[in-house]
Amino acid sequence: MSLHGLATAALRGLDPEDAHGLAIRTLKLGLGPVGGADDPILAGDLGGIALPNVVGLAPGFDKDAEVFGPMLRAGFGFVECGTVTPKPQAGNPRPRLFRLAEDQAVINRMGFNNKGLDAFAGRLARRGPGVVGANIGANKDTEDKAADYVAGLRRLWGLACYFTINISSPNTPGLRALQTKAALEDLLGRLGEARDALPPAGRVPMFLKVAPDLEAGEVESIVETVAANGLAGIMVSNTTVSRPDLASRHAGETGGLSGAPLTALSTAVLRDFAQASAGRLALVGVGGIGSGADAYAKIRAGACAVQLYSALVFEGPGLVTRIKRDLAQRLRADGFGAVTEAIGAA
Repeated sequence: MSLHGLATAALRGLDPEDAHGLAIRTLKLGLGPVGGADDPILAGDLGGIALPNVVGLAPGFDKDAEVFGPMLRAGFGFVECGTVTPKPQAGNPRPRLFRLAEDQAVINRMGFNNKGLDAFAGRLARRGPGVVGANIGANKDTEDKAADYVAGLRRLWGLACYFTINISSPNTPGLRALQTKAALEDLLGRLGEARDALPPAGRVPMFLKVAPDLEAGEVESIVETVAANGLAGIMVSNTTVSRPDLASRHAGETGGLSGAPLTALSTAVLRDFAQASAGRLALVGVGGIGSGADAYAKIRAGACAVQLYSALVFEGPGLVTRIKRDLAQRLRADGFGAVTEAIGAA
C-alpha cells in the first residue's frame, strides 16, 4: 500500500469530520499526492473554459478555498470550492457527517458551515494557474436568499473561473424551494442583472446545481429557465434525501446521501436533463462517481465533465489518477479520439 493509501486508511479510523479537517491540514502542508501529465484524450471544455482533463473535485471538500492548489496538483482538471455564504456560519450541530462504509456512501447534514465570503475571497485572490470555481449559497437565517447569491457573485467576481448557484442542498431550510419556476426566475433574473453590471472579466460561466429529487415536469422547467437567463449549464446533481436499500447502521440519519447509492439516480436525472436541453446547455455529471466506468457513464449520458468527492473518503486523493487512466482506456477501446466525442453517446 502506498504512503497516501496508508494515510487514507488511518483517517478512516477517526470521526469523519475530524478526519476531513486533518486531511485539509495535511494538504496545506504540501503532503498530498502529485498527479502525472494528463492524457490529451481527456482534455475538455466547461462552459467555454478549457480543461486539461474533465475530472473535477466537487464542492464540499474544500469549503473555504484552502486546498484548491494541492487538489489541482493531485490531478483534478478543475476544483470547485464552497459552498460559501456571505456571512460565516457554524452549520448544524455535530455529529453531522457519517460514513456508510458498507454502502460506500456518506450522509451529511453540514448546513453550509464556512468562514464567509471575505476569507474565501482572500484565498482565491492568491490562486495560481488552474481552473477553480466558486459554489455560492445563502445563509440559513437570511430573509432574502436571492440577495445572498448576488452578494456572493459580486464579492468573488474576477476571482473565480466560474460560479455554481447551489439551490439544492437539503440541509438549509427552504433552499430547494428556489428550484420552483417563479422563485428560480426571480433568482436567476437578479443574478443576471448583477452580472451585467459588473466589470468585464472575460468568460465567467454560471451553472445551476440541482437536486436529483425532482418532480415530473421540473426538469424541463429548469432547463428553459436556465437557458432563458443565459447560464452556461447545470450541475447534475446534489445529494439525495431518498434512501435506497442501505446496510449501514447510519442509514437512518437525516441529511443528504452521496456516494455509490446515488450513482444510478443521478445518472438517470442527468440523462433527463440532456434530453430536455438538447445540447443548449453544458451539463456536469455529479453523484456516485468512484471509477472510470462511472465517469464514462456520466459522459455518455450527456455530461461534458464530471465531479467527485464522496469516493475520496474511502479511496483517498490518489483515486483521481486511477479514474483518469481507466476513463482514457475506455474511450480508446470504443474508438473515441477525444472525450468530447463521447458526450451523449449513450
